[in-house]
Amino acid sequence: MEQTVHSTPLENAERPSPSGLHRELKAWARDLVIALGLAMIIIVFFYQPVKVEGTSMAPLLSDQERIFINKFVYHFEPIERGDVIVFWYPLDRSKSFIKRVVGLPGDQVEVRSGRVYINGKPFRESYVPPQFVDMSAYGPFRVPIDEYFVMGDHRISSNDSRIFGPVPSGFIYGKAVFAYWPWNHFGTISASADAVVK
Repeated sequence: MEQTVHSTPLENAERPSPSGLHRELKAWARDLVIALGLAMIIIVFFYQPVKVEGTSMAPLLSDQERIFINKFVYHFEPIERGDVIVFWYPLDRSKSFIKRVVGLPGDQVEVRSGRVYINGKPFRESYVPPQFVDMSAYGPFRVPIDEYFVMGDHRISSNDSRIFGPVPSGFIYGKAVFAYWPWNHFGTISASADAVVK
């Protein structure tokens, strides 16, 4: 519900005394510090800033781009096809990777002439530009239970599940949600609405 705030015309208002003005400034500063503190707590405990290295998620994400990931979202909702996730690299847990979820647990994933098929049906992916399509074949591969098949949007230059295999759910620690640098990429990062099986 919208709140109405009334102001008093300057000519009818009492001018604040120097001590009253000082109290108002202190209250304003206190409120600002509390607000910044709460914002920092939310960012530190729920969101994490990360820097993208490499071009495997182009054109969605570029090399050296800065984004926020949500570290707790998957405690409350399932991982979905099309989500852009951050996970520990299965072959070296000192490294983190960012990729898009293509195959869910139990799915059969296959690539024929660069086209992805899920359970024998074509997977629509308009976020992969034609010049980034890798025309090689892969699979068919059945994704194990509690694991996810991930791929980069820049298929030609992506080290993904076609190479290192599916990612266990326990290795996934965040979902890309917001890009903040560079400014021309500023905005939310959401699962693609067209990441669907036809």
